[in-house]
Amino acid sequence: WIVGEIKRQLTLAPEDVVLDLACGNGALSHRLVDTCKALVGVDISEYLIEVANTHFAEAPRVTFTAAGAAQYLAAVPDPQRFTKVLCYGSFAYFSEDDAHTALRALYERFANVRSVFIGNLPDRDRAAAFYAAREPEPGELDDPRAQIGIWRTREAFAKMAADAGWHAQFSTMPGGFFSVHYRYDVLLHRSAQGA
Repeated sequence: WIVGEIKRQLTLAPEDVVLDLACGNGALSHRLVDTCKALVGVDISEYLIEVANTHFAEAPRVTFTAAGAAQYLAAVPDPQRFTKVLCYGSFAYFSEDDAHTALRALYERFANVRSVFIGNLPDRDRAAAFYAAREPEPGELDDPRAQIGIWRTREAFAKMAADAGWHAQFSTMPGGFFSVHYRYDVLLHRSAQGA
């Protein structure tokens, strides 16, 4: 389901060069390389990148780099080579500063990226469905280091995206997906004035 949804949302094509932010051990990235020209995975964990490089790298077409997402986006020397960007299951763990910096850098530096898919975000409006057995601790819903990361409403995410120049289009996984009752996905497109 996840792989199919990523490919569908990003309309991955053989000419695409994909950037997978917070790619972890590269296992999900590996399932996308059959539908694109090249892929770069980035993760802050040196250990996970070592695993990705050991099992899934196919240099120069598929590579993995240890770096924080916001720092990579701000410093990568050839951002124009990328055409699609993915961040699945990890964006909630970006600090507020890193989230804003990442979205802004994607818009300003990655001129050939027309769409960004950010998946599996915790929906603050539906937090009660996750915390049915207990109340969240004070500040837990705003802590990027918490078990689920930062919970944002769709409205809050749309505003953050718009502030960086992106238009947000929201969706959810099919009803049988394990976390559909408290998570959403978002596809970002460049706003009309920035297109």
